[in-house]
Amino acid sequence: MQVNPAVLPTADTLPVGDASLLAPHGTTIVAATFAGGVVMAGDRRATMGNVIAQRDIEKVFPGDEFSCVGIAGTAGIAVEMVRLFQVELEHYEKIEGTTLSMDGKANRLSALIRGNLGMAMQGLAVVPLFAGFDNSTLKGRIYSYDVTGGRYEETSFHSVGSGSVFARGSLKKLYRDDLSEVECVTAVIQALYDAADDDSATGGPDLTRRIFPVVNVITAEGQRRMPDLEVAQIADQVISARMNRPDGPAAPLR
Repeated sequence: MQVNPAVLPTADTLPVGDASLLAPHGTTIVAATFAGGVVMAGDRRATMGNVIAQRDIEKVFPGDEFSCVGIAGTAGIAVEMVRLFQVELEHYEKIEGTTLSMDGKANRLSALIRGNLGMAMQGLAVVPLFAGFDNSTLKGRIYSYDVTGGRYEETSFHSVGSGSVFARGSLKKLYRDDLSEVECVTAVIQALYDAADDDSATGGPDLTRRIFPVVNVITAEGQRRMPDLEVAQIADQVISARMNRPDGPAAPLR
């Protein structure tokens, strides 16, 4: 090894420039608030360039009892970041005897993203979406980020990932302040359907394999993942309605 240290595994380096094609990437995540909390959902597709790397990846994870994180960007780095975030929130709760505030959680995730800035500049970026129920204000809150760790609180709804433009456009016409929990879940599934309709990196409901979006609901009772059967029932209703109107439901006239 003194003669040729370059053969050591630690000597491997990423190629100069964009390294984004070297790893699977997660795509579209959407979140929306309703009267009792907040809903976050993510499609199940991961891509490597023009190739589907995985059809059933999970992109929405619990942060703690009252929060969740949706990942967009380099999947491997994002999952490890979420795991570290979960451990830090659990550690804080055990030490302090109480959960960290929503702003505190959002700020900590911001610092983790900033720590990945060097990799992000080479194309291995992670841009999550964070949401939770704030027990001090008794409402759902949504935070978005940029690759430098910049934190931005969003109003009512937001989306990130390659299909985010289409998903956000869909939510603009479907969102109302008085949505119920089921209506809010339906709206985010509609948004993911629209994103998949126009973005090849976003996976729509897979009827053959029965693969549907991951949906998490966070209320005053805590964070829970909606059972796949319930999500499938709503997705089937959305798809059935699209048979008659492929462009989706129209916004009600005011």
